[in-house]
Amino acid sequence: MSEDLRLKKLRGSGGYVMATVTDEQQMKGNLGGPDLFLAPIGRLDADKITKYFCNACEKEFEGSPKIEFENPNEEVAENLILAERGQYICNSCNASIAEYRDFKKEDEGGEVGSAKPLEPQVASTPQPEAAPQQVPEAAAPEPTVTQPGPATSVTSIEGKAVYDENANKIGTAKQVGIDSTQSMVLVITKEGGTEGSVSWNSIKKIGEVVLLGTPEAAGQPGKCPSCGFVNKEGSKFCEECGTKIR
Repeated sequence: MSEDLRLKKLRGSGGYVMATVTDEQQMKGNLGGPDLFLAPIGRLDADKITKYFCNACEKEFEGSPKIEFENPNEEVAENLILAERGQYICNSCNASIAEYRDFKKEDEGGEVGSAKPLEPQVASTPQPEAAPQQVPEAAAPEPTVTQPGPATSVTSIEGKAVYDENANKIGTAKQVGIDSTQSMVLVITKEGGTEGSVSWNSIKKIGEVVLLGTPEAAGQPGKCPSCGFVNKEGSKFCEECGTKIR
């Protein structure tokens, strides 16, 4: 493997850095286009970064941005561990230049299995059962206009009825998880009692019920048209997949 260092521009959702990288790092940062991206490379040594550009400041700075990271070592799927997540931050305005996540497998020879819930399930103390409330049959639940996103509370979704775009009930929301491709999914219990999942990107609205369909772009600046990741407002490229946003 070649260890020759080359000075390259590495793009993030909030700017870019100029850094010396190895051939292996270049391969990780190449998502198929002419540009290289920071997110797939992960954490670089600060002394390898010569300068950076911040979109928020609209200015180029000498040296490295701040690099902050944590090591949650969180199991997000069977045999898949979120080992590290971090971001590059502008020294001047504290805006995010780029974010990254580093996943590892406990058993390198094994396959990634079923998704795990994003938050631990907490058993609640049983409460006395309330008397059923009479609801007219004509008063069907009307979803509110809350737009789904990665920050939507897991506990606020559990137990909600899930309807498709034709207003047909297809099941009940069970938990939010991550599948083998590291994409967010909603695990549901189908009407027949079996378990299934739907892509988070197929959720249109979350209110009294979960409504599937084409998500509305309004109110979500920076949302990637390819993978659905919600980047920071003003981002030119998706931090997750590198797709040009606008």
